[in-house]
This record gives sequence, C-alpha cells and structure tokens, in this order.
Amino acid sequence: MPVDGGEIWADDTGGDGPTLVLLHPGWGDSSIWLPVLDRLTSRSRVIRYDTRGFGKSPAPSAPFSQVGDLAVVLDRCDVDRAVLIGHSGGGGTAIGLALADPARVSGLLLLAPGVPDYPWPQDDPYFRQFEALYAAGDRDGLADLGLRTWAAAGADQAAREQICGAAAAFFRVGDHERPDPPAYPRLGQLRVPAVMAVGDREYPMVARAAADIAARIPGCRSIHVPGADHLLPLRVPALIAELTGQLGANPDPSGPG
Repeated sequence: MPVDGGEIWADDTGGDGPTLVLLHPGWGDSSIWLPVLDRLTSRSRVIRYDTRGFGKSPAPSAPFSQVGDLAVVLDRCDVDRAVLIGHSGGGGTAIGLALADPARVSGLLLLAPGVPDYPWPQDDPYFRQFEALYAAGDRDGLADLGLRTWAAAGADQAAREQICGAAAAFFRVGDHERPDPPAYPRLGQLRVPAVMAVGDREYPMVARAAADIAARIPGCRSIHVPGADHLLPLRVPALIAELTGQLGANPDPSGPG
C-alpha cells in the first residue's frame, strides 16, 4: 500500500461486518495478531498492517507519523469508521486518531497502551539500557533487554520472534519517525467507548502509565489479566476477542478450533 514517501504492508479480510483495525506494539509487528485473527474474522472485517520498517513493510525513506499513516490506511481501505485495537505503542496511535478525527473511531480496545508524551520516568533502568544498546548498534543486546522486560511470562518462540524482529526494525526506522500531536493532556476529550487490559506481570513503568491513561479517559473500563505480561495478543487471544465484542464488534471469542 503506497503512503507518502514509502510503502506499508497491510492485510484486509474484507466482509460486511463491523470494521476492526489492529495496531501492533513497538516491540512487535502485525503477526502478533495471528492468534487473535481467526476469532475476529467470522463476524467482522479485520485490517492489520506493519508500520514502516517493521514486519513486511520496507524501511521508511522519508519522514512520517504513526497517526498520519493510520489515517492513510483507513482512506485506502475505504473505512469511514472502525473499532481500533491498539497494543502498547499501537494504543497510543489509536488514541491519537480518536483525538484527531473522532468521527472515524467507534471504540477503543487498549492493550497495555502508552502515549508518546506521557511523562515517562527517564531514570527507569529500561531507558538507560535501551539507549546504550541502541547507540552501540547491539541488536542481540536489545533483543535480550526486550525479552527480559516484555516477556516475563515466558520467552517462547512466538515471543522471541516478535522481540527479535522489533530489535532489528528499530535500526531500519532510524530517525524518520516524527512525533504525533500531544495526547496525554487531552485524554479527557475522548468520547468513545474504551476498554483497557493490562497483565499483572506487566513491566511496572508501563502498568503505571496504563493506569494513568485509563483514569483520564471518561468511562474507560480497566481489566487486569492474571498471569499475563506485555504480549497480550500472544497470551490471551480469547479475552481480546471477548472484549472486542463488548465494544460492539460482535466477534466470535471461541474462534476455529
């Protein structure tokens, strides 16, 4: 799919049901949704895509923003209105579009979300380690950091594929990404149904951020997921389908098999 200054890989199941758009985390790509996908497609149209430099999308060659690219994907897929399911950084993108163009968003399912302008504690060990490893070009070190931080429930093959793929993608994206407009001070302006899920083995900094974000979104319902870490689409796909249904998208939580 062409976008300004590049290409994005996208998958659209088509269909006449409500439209769902799946937004992957910064530490992953759109394949993280595969355990969820079959549970959603029987009654919904589902769109997922890889952000620039991640998964099957080529590296960017020009400046871009995540919210801008999401709007282009919706335009090119002829989507007027959708439920957005955003994981981690993808949750921030979903929130950004809901603030920028609320008529296009009928609901938000936020999985351990963050927004870029949240007051992240820069003295957290994660940031110091990430910056040192990135500056050194140490992809293996970044992958190890990602697994320690985001896969507390188990570094199985699926988790490793997501984390290792993201560690490589960070270097492909480089400095082309531009920040989206501030969102954190504006969360109280959201007027769409919103549900948030966070695992009880989430990295503490992100768990606090998610709680702060939920507290600022009017009427946001919070779900705490026992035994789950940051990688919720891999850990609890049936729960994600169930929560999507509660937002009016009518998926089948049982899915095939």
